[in-house]
Amino acid sequence: MARRRADGKKTQIVVVGGGAGGLELVTKLGAHFPRADFDIILVDRNPTHIWKPLLHEVAAGSLDANLDEVGYRSHAFRWGYRYFDGALEAIDREAKQIIIAPIRDEDGSEVIGRHRIRYDYLVLAVGSISNDFGIEGVKDHCLSLESRTDADRFRRRLLNQCLRVSRQMVSDPASAATVNVVIVGGGATGVELAAELYSAADALGYYGLEVFDRQRLKVSLIEAGPRILPMLPEKLAAAAHAELENLGVKVLPGTQVVSATPDAILTRDGQSIQADLKVWAAGVRGADFLQGIGGLETTRTNQLLVRDTLQTTRDDDIFAIGDCASYTPPGEARPIPPRAQAAHQMADTVYRNIRALIENRPLKPFVYRDKGALVNLARYSTVGSLMGNLVGGRMAIEGRLARFVYTSLYRMHLIAIHGWIKGLFLLLVGHVNQVVRPKLKLH
Repeated sequence: MARRRADGKKTQIVVVGGGAGGLELVTKLGAHFPRADFDIILVDRNPTHIWKPLLHEVAAGSLDANLDEVGYRSHAFRWGYRYFDGALEAIDREAKQIIIAPIRDEDGSEVIGRHRIRYDYLVLAVGSISNDFGIEGVKDHCLSLESRTDADRFRRRLLNQCLRVSRQMVSDPASAATVNVVIVGGGATGVELAAELYSAADALGYYGLEVFDRQRLKVSLIEAGPRILPMLPEKLAAAAHAELENLGVKVLPGTQVVSATPDAILTRDGQSIQADLKVWAAGVRGADFLQGIGGLETTRTNQLLVRDTLQTTRDDDIFAIGDCASYTPPGEARPIPPRAQAAHQMADTVYRNIRALIENRPLKPFVYRDKGALVNLARYSTVGSLMGNLVGGRMAIEGRLARFVYTSLYRMHLIAIHGWIKGLFLLLVGHVNQVVRPKLKLH
């Protein structure tokens, strides 16, 4: 194995973005390469990591993120990498350096100025942001669920609105005031959030809002396509649709949004859907700063184009994984979908290919294995489809089996970033917390 560089410096591997793929990657790199000769660095603008598929539970208050988040500094110490707080601003490919934007305090004062970090190998794993498709008012009036900060903001506004409605009902019960939530996007995030909100509404009565119940919560789910959950078989999507309507969700497939106002969502067919809270979950794209960054090739949605080795098309020493990468397998018409399972598989391929580069071995192509899709409707139901050779292709699953598989995905993520011993211990602690802690986070 190649050790130090010719100039005596450590070989530096920099990963930007500590999401599902990025954190798993630096964990593997830090555990494999000796610290004496290799410097593994993670750069992220947030101090902690939380698994993105859990954000709808954080938003509804069903999950306390303080218990499930991973602090990068302590994790880095254990797994042999270094963590830098900061946001990527630019890439100087000629100098092989990334440029980190200034870090500012809440009052705007500069904590750390703009600075550079050198790299020998660079991996971009910065995720994605909501795609508003240029629709008027979405950016100003709709919330998204891209980070824990977004989820916390939604939860605070939801609880405040529930409290406001609860007090109105006490003073004037005949007014039948309601909390109106509109979710745009019938994919997994929108569907799971809609169901989770009703689970949270059921719990509010136990924590101080005795006169509030699910009848005062009105959730509308808008989907531009002909049906919700297009990644699932039609039969399972129909089952999820029926379950949502049984909960009280107003599901509106085939409905296009034309604008968002401070208190409503306007649709192409002339509807004005009143909303105290509006959530945009209608698709993702790459962040604006990625467009042409460092002269790299990007798509019209700001994703970095990569080859089958997950190296960027214009630089062999720069990789991209997860939602910010665009890779279309041979023979396929569309790129790999932005899912946590894709980020996990990409992280494993890049880990092996970086090792291959350092050890002067051939790189291996990335092969995406679709494990299927699962959607969890809070405590009410779980539906999904699994892909695998054992079942000869796609297998539809529902109920307890689907719930078990769904929770297993998170268990696998915990084990990947913590190892078997600590991962299993954290799972045990999670089960204990479900019993001893409140079922709803109210602060």
